Amino acid sequence: MPNIKELNDLTTQVRRDILRMVHKVNSGHPGGSLGCAEFFVSLYNDILETKDGFDMDGIGEDLFFLSNGHISPVYYSVLARAGYFPVEELNTFRLIDSRLQGHPTTHEGLPGIRIASGSLGQGMSVAIGAAQAKKLNNDDHLVYSLHGDGELQEGQNWEAIMYASAKKVDNLISTIDLNQQQIDGSTDDVLPMGSLRAKFEAFGWTVLEIEEGNNVEAVLKGMKDAKALTGQGKPVCVLLHTVMGHGVDFMMHTHAWHGKAPNDEQLENGLAQNPETLGDY
Repeated sequence: MPNIKELNDLTTQVRRDILRMVHKVNSGHPGGSLGCAEFFVSLYNDILETKDGFDMDGIGEDLFFLSNGHISPVYYSVLARAGYFPVEELNTFRLIDSRLQGHPTTHEGLPGIRIASGSLGQGMSVAIGAAQAKKLNNDDHLVYSLHGDGELQEGQNWEAIMYASAKKVDNLISTIDLNQQQIDGSTDDVLPMGSLRAKFEAFGWTVLEIEEGNNVEAVLKGMKDAKALTGQGKPVCVLLHTVMGHGVDFMMHTHAWHGKAPNDEQLENGLAQNPETLGDY
């Protein structure tokens, strides 16, 4: 069993990393990153079955693909603190010639990053292809992916979602960050999508919801429940209810911090709400 206190401490440290990274270069996407901290910490410290060392083939281990690549700060922080690359490298976020670009890229060979992402709507197709490759390779490991709820307004997703159920891609768990916010406002204001549960189920997926997506224990339980539903002929969708900007009170429940960096005073305020636990880089 994972140590919940240690995971909560790591989550707090990850939030500090996110704030400091975005503040340093006055650029980046803190809102969605903060909201997904519990998910990434849970995924990389308990859920994913990985092997020692990183290679792009990913044979014999679970794979993860981030589709909404703009939340790279949380991804980089968790990868670094899981040992994929030095924590000190977080200092280079969004700098010229850095491996830590604003949207993840692969050409610099950053351990942990398997696809360039940030062009919204494409990650589902990639994840499905990887899941089918595992079946062809007789590899019984799973493929996980993460998508924004606003991202589902992109039509390519629904072609892929339809394909996955038709081809019985049942070694795939796709999580939707259901924070109901996107760059220009709430998802309901920009383009209402109705019931995502009903839509995914109508497209032939098995759906479960994690109501407390900013609670490590709830995320761990929900993702393990999702894993238990694989191998039954249907892809699995997890609707992860989160709060954009969670953990920093003035960033919560608003789209305003989708892609806005905190100033010096706001940084100190946010850091004060997330006391250092593991040491800053």
